[in-house]
Formats: sequence, structure tokens, C-alpha cells
Amino acid sequence: MLKEGIKAPSFSVADETGKVVTLSKLKGSYVVLYFYPKDMTSGCTQQACDFQSSLSRFKKKGVVVLGVSRDDEKKHQKFKVKHGLDFPLLVDADGKLCESYGVWKEKSMYGRKYMGIERTTFLIDPNGKILKIFPKVKVTGHIDAILEAL
Repeated sequence: MLKEGIKAPSFSVADETGKVVTLSKLKGSYVVLYFYPKDMTSGCTQQACDFQSSLSRFKKKGVVVLGVSRDDEKKHQKFKVKHGLDFPLLVDADGKLCESYGVWKEKSMYGRKYMGIERTTFLIDPNGKILKIFPKVKVTGHIDAILEAL
């Protein structure tokens, strides 16, 4: 289980364009790494749009925003175009990034159990350490909570 204050698990993962994003290359910047269940769903769309509408506030603070789900490049591309998103969406088709950050969990809906991404955000400091973990994120008010933590 990951904890605040420890080094964030390293990763090199392609975004929706195929460009590889590597955590170690972002050293010197704050990173918001947010995991969400699925493109084009209501909660995930609201969360992505909230990040987009606050992107200038994050950039002023030197923060890189990265979204992660298990959707493929094409689905991420459609999602970005449809909602005008201007930050990378990382493709974690094999689930390794979700596993390394501990967000691939058993979930339950209407009594049915299944595995899925638990909506979680990690705020990583410029030295690569986890500054803050936001587990089981509720979309409303989440952006303000992250900005406050900065």
C-alpha cells in the first residue's frame, strides 16, 4: 500500500498519441496523477472537464496533470476531442500502472462484485515523492482540495 511521503512508483507509459510519459522526466514539477474508471462516463467526464477548466490554475503552480484509465489510445483520443481536454491521458491497457499505484480493486455495484479502478488521485512533489493521496475521490470539490494541498 502506498503512503504519503514515500517515493512514487516510477512509470513510462504511452499517452493517447503514443508519446511515452516517464515520471522521472517530470522531476522538478508537481504531478497530479489521477486514476479514473472509464472514458465517456458521467463522473469521469465531469472530473476531466473540471481538470480542464482549472488547468491554467495548475500550470501557474507548475503542476503537470495526467489522467489514467485502462481505455486504449483511440478511446482516449475521442474523449479528449469531445471534451476539449488539453492534458495527457495515459493508456494503461495492461493495468500495470493501476496495480503499481494500488487502485485496481474489487468494487461492487447493485450487489455484483467486479474488478475496476478506484477513483484516486496522487499529488507527487518535484522530488518524486507522494505528497498527498486522495482515495475514493468524490468529483465535486476535488479540484479545490488538490489546489489547497499545493
